[in-house]
Amino acid sequence: MAGIRIVAETGSDLSPELAGKYGISLVPMHVTFGTVTKDDGSFDPREIFDYYKRTGKTPTTSGSNTEDFAQVFDRIHAEDPEAKILYLAYSAVTTVSYSSAMLASEGRDYVAAIDTKVVTVGQALVCVCVAEAILAHPEWGLHEAKEEAERIAARAHVGFVPRNLDFLRAGGRCSNAKALLGGMLHIVPLIDLLDGKLVATKNYRGRFSKVISRMMAEYTEQYHLAKDRLFVALTPDFEPEMRAVIEDTAQALGYQEVVCLPTGGVITSHGGIGAFGIAGLSED
Repeated sequence: MAGIRIVAETGSDLSPELAGKYGISLVPMHVTFGTVTKDDGSFDPREIFDYYKRTGKTPTTSGSNTEDFAQVFDRIHAEDPEAKILYLAYSAVTTVSYSSAMLASEGRDYVAAIDTKVVTVGQALVCVCVAEAILAHPEWGLHEAKEEAERIAARAHVGFVPRNLDFLRAGGRCSNAKALLGGMLHIVPLIDLLDGKLVATKNYRGRFSKVISRMMAEYTEQYHLAKDRLFVALTPDFEPEMRAVIEDTAQALGYQEVVCLPTGGVITSHGGIGAFGIAGLSED
């Protein structure tokens, strides 16, 4: 791809098909089940639900380490010594991945990086849009590609909604009382990415199908999302009828393309059963 190779973490939830289509290399993040740590992407995320049912706990997650990045950088360089690498990072304030990559890039002048300040399908969307821009401009060097990536990332927005508060409670991110009250009143939060940070910005109440439609409409309007493409994150075993609600709502809102991606181990560990998220770019 014009001599520039894109690198991102598995927490981007890029599918193997999209990663292969655009030549994007994925660096594993990590998920720990008690005393056992596994690379994100190396196991079926449904194992997370099984672990939660057995233990009442959620796995912990961790970012990619320096050796993870060094291995990917070295593999790309060995395959094509002339290639340049553009690392589009998972939000740096949420994980050690970015700092690990910076350490791994020392002495490798063919590597550049930006903090996308988004996660999951927001990062996936940035990667795909940057890859398409590079393909459209084969004359670009690493500097031009990085500048375009920064412009695209600045327009990216991603928000997600859990189906319930069970995983947030089990992971220590909300109290038992709050989870119980939320369950009784059918209240779930919108988790938004603000300057790279995960922030609960509002609560939704009611049937989940109604929550989906309302969240998508309000999020689209709030950030003036461009209607050419919407990326959607769906946790494993997401109900077909709820997916239909997402697709029908996207169509009603005028989106031309909806790309649904299953979440991997990292995002599934945080979102839990039935969570979903959307990502888009604000209009120019």
